[in-house]
Amino acid sequence: MAKKGARVIITLECTEAKKEGRPASRYSTTKNKQNHPERLELKKYNPFLRRHTMHRETR
Repeated sequence: MAKKGARVIITLECTEAKKEGRPASRYSTTKNKQNHPERLELKKYNPFLRRHTMHRETR
């Protein structure tokens, strides 16, 4: 019998856009909750700022 995966859908939101008064870009992805219980941080492209910025997992 196969194990059920612990992958959950998460939302990543830009951390730098609010400081500059711009709209925050958001991305949706999945992560394995069992192996990575802490919040995920990735560099993603923000089209409003026209550059790559740090995006953090929201609750």
